[in-house]
Amino acid sequence: MDDQRTQKKSSPLRELIEPFIHIAKAPRALWGVNLTYLIEGMCYFGILTLLAIYFNKSVELTDAQAGWIVGAFTGGITLAMFFFGELADRWGVRVALGLALALMFFGRILLSGGVLLGGGGMWSPVYMASIGGLFLVVLGYGMYQPAAYTAVKQFTTKKTAAMGYAALYALMNLGGFLPGIISPPIRQAFGISGIYWVYTALTAVSVVLILGILSKKTVERAIRSARLEQTGSEEAAEVKVRKPFNLTTWIKEHPLRDVKFSFFIFILIPVQTLFAHQWLTLPQYVDRAFPGFVSDNMEFFVNLNPLLIFVLTPLAAALTSKVDVYKMMIIGTLVMAVPTFFLAIGPNVVLLFAYILLMSAGEAMWQPRFLQLAAELAPEGKTGQYMGIAQFPWFLTKLLTSLYSGHMLANYVPEAGPRNSEMLWLLYGIIAMITPISLFLSRKWMAGKLKTSAVGG
Repeated sequence: MDDQRTQKKSSPLRELIEPFIHIAKAPRALWGVNLTYLIEGMCYFGILTLLAIYFNKSVELTDAQAGWIVGAFTGGITLAMFFFGELADRWGVRVALGLALALMFFGRILLSGGVLLGGGGMWSPVYMASIGGLFLVVLGYGMYQPAAYTAVKQFTTKKTAAMGYAALYALMNLGGFLPGIISPPIRQAFGISGIYWVYTALTAVSVVLILGILSKKTVERAIRSARLEQTGSEEAAEVKVRKPFNLTTWIKEHPLRDVKFSFFIFILIPVQTLFAHQWLTLPQYVDRAFPGFVSDNMEFFVNLNPLLIFVLTPLAAALTSKVDVYKMMIIGTLVMAVPTFFLAIGPNVVLLFAYILLMSAGEAMWQPRFLQLAAELAPEGKTGQYMGIAQFPWFLTKLLTSLYSGHMLANYVPEAGPRNSEMLWLLYGIIAMITPISLFLSRKWMAGKLKTSAVGG
């Protein structure tokens, strides 16, 4: 009888629905973070999708120069996380999120208004204003993402953790899809700087929301409630003050000292290049290889991935919560890498859709679980630091990819002249496949290190 009751409780339908029920009951503070993360996803991806084209047309840079700047921008964000990620642990998530969004707001003012200064080319007034704006955004985003994931860890329990991380990742990607709808008409009417001003205004809204919803009392109540539910102890539920920084202890406890953990995060670089190509290669590829309707609505096609991630990530989290992380990493990275070879067949709208769909499914299977893993492996009070360190290979990915993406576009998919996009995507597919193959071959060596069903519980 006990076995029968257990089977009923763990029915597939119940396992699918239960995580959604738990996250729906999450505290107000968590939904405040989720709301601003949705808006920020729209601003970040909306600006990023057009950034290389902006530097091509508005700042008058070459493909290679634009690729370097976009790579330095995205890579700089990840490097900033490495240094500033732990500020959320020290200052609290409310202060870190508010300051981060304020920096991004002022940075986007400079980026949007740079064209008013005139000029063109390297070191021109528009170039300097744009670079200055991107620098402020880099500083802000270096605090923002680690702080958001720190908030999820603090505001969730074992029952809600997996879905909490998945929801945050999914909402960011929903925000990333929305520019595909709002951007084309505004861009065609007012230019790239026009749509950039819209994203600047939305960033101001996020600042107001984060300071209004995440009051000091709201944050403390959410942390205390989560700890009380998790431990059942009032004493354990008290918010603890982090110990002062100690360099010797920091080095001794640094996660990169763990060889297996370091291998695990760095071997993801090859497949992560596909993320970087979402803004370094795909916009120009779609714009140049698909003239007409597809090119005119490039933002929609390029930003289908975020919409799919929004739909697929919570489902993947619910359906695979009992599958160990390492197995999910192998399967997910394989599913993500293989469809790149579809584009190696040649420009075809159906194959483009198939690539985006399957690549997104693979991403939904492994990326949120990886972020959850980094947060859950962190000791008390060090979530922001671990999130920043886990993102360091992502910095290298962005940097390395930007070094060759512009040259590859110029050689294989130039704006004018003969094209060979098939070779470009064949090479990119081979690079991406290094990750799942390496993870599979090292599975015995890694056995037990990361083998856990639901990392949060």
